[in-house]
Amino acid sequence: MAEPPPIPPPIPGNTPPPIPDAGPPPIPPAAPSPVGDPHGSSELTAQKKFSCPFCGGEARWNPAKQALVCIYCGTASPAQIDTSTGVIEEHDLVAALRDVPDEQRGWMTETHSIKCQSCQAITVFPAGVAAQKCAFCGSAALANYDELRAPIRPESLMPFRYAEAQVRDAVHNWYKTRWFAPNLLKKAALTDKVNGFYLPFWTFDAQANCPWTAEAGYYYYTTESYRDSNGRTQTRQVRHTRWVPASGTVQHFFNDELVAASRGVPGDLIKKIEPFPTLDQLKPYDASFLSGWVVEQYQIDLKEGSDRAEQAMNDGLRTLCSKQVPGDTQRSLAIYPTYSERTFKHILLPVWVLSYNYVGKPFQVLINGYTGTIAGRYPKSWVKITLLVVAILIGLVIVLVIASHNHH
Repeated sequence: MAEPPPIPPPIPGNTPPPIPDAGPPPIPPAAPSPVGDPHGSSELTAQKKFSCPFCGGEARWNPAKQALVCIYCGTASPAQIDTSTGVIEEHDLVAALRDVPDEQRGWMTETHSIKCQSCQAITVFPAGVAAQKCAFCGSAALANYDELRAPIRPESLMPFRYAEAQVRDAVHNWYKTRWFAPNLLKKAALTDKVNGFYLPFWTFDAQANCPWTAEAGYYYYTTESYRDSNGRTQTRQVRHTRWVPASGTVQHFFNDELVAASRGVPGDLIKKIEPFPTLDQLKPYDASFLSGWVVEQYQIDLKEGSDRAEQAMNDGLRTLCSKQVPGDTQRSLAIYPTYSERTFKHILLPVWVLSYNYVGKPFQVLINGYTGTIAGRYPKSWVKITLLVVAILIGLVIVLVIASHNHH
């Protein structure tokens, strides 16, 4: 049996690195203790000195930037000054996961909460205001909702920018572009059922340090001979892949990673009306902003919201690490993220919600109350779908007839 030919020299411009003689890539650092683990919570006791989330050096309060700034690398970390004591305070996620004090809870005004027994949404109303039906799903199965402890108070909110009249026009136009929607629905559009809500969200910040390992693949080509269908000898280029170990580290700061805390509206629809400009359009929370609007209380708590945010951050880091892997292709990418200086905010964001039933089935349409972006679900007309299928079948028959005629 003949030996295989030696690997030819690589094609210019696509030169892979030499195969290293060293052993496997270094083992990445171990992940930190889980959030809330008493053995991994030393940062809770370090109140007088703050470390830089980027390089680990000492960070000091910078009045001009209103942040903790590293004296070595200049990285700024979120923090605030308690005006009564002059003490720097970080809105620390680890501490908050343990306990949020009573003074940071409640709505700063007298309210009562109602829980829908159908969709499980908890709606907050001013004292003396009664609800007959759930504003999210229309169910009349409502019950008073009393908690042992008040919810965490929102830190900020985003005022509505789109008025109700603008939303009604936008919904009408949106339905006109839904070709499969029943004509009756397009004419009615049910805009009398539009309600403005302040929906609950969490935002999370974190400095990520993410070592990664992978196998980087470099293409090279060999020439082989073969016989074509006429028995003649031909040659062709065959692509191969040379795999070499690769590793690196990604540093990235996540700013305002948004997590919806609502049960009243589907999470996939909320994603479709994002983004909200949370970096520069939030206002400090004031109970007067809520006058005339329906407010939903969060049901995805801080712990669950933090877990969802970390998963989203991990997904983002995987993408960033993948972009760092050299070569023409890659495989076996593994990431080892750690997070520091994790902070959070509880905020309320403006959303218009159109909820209705059509032939006994519930549907919702969401409108971003600040940007006007629309997303929703709507019933499909079986008549229109049938006509489309028939038209496609007729078109296929015509194509086949023409092809058969040309063949003969």
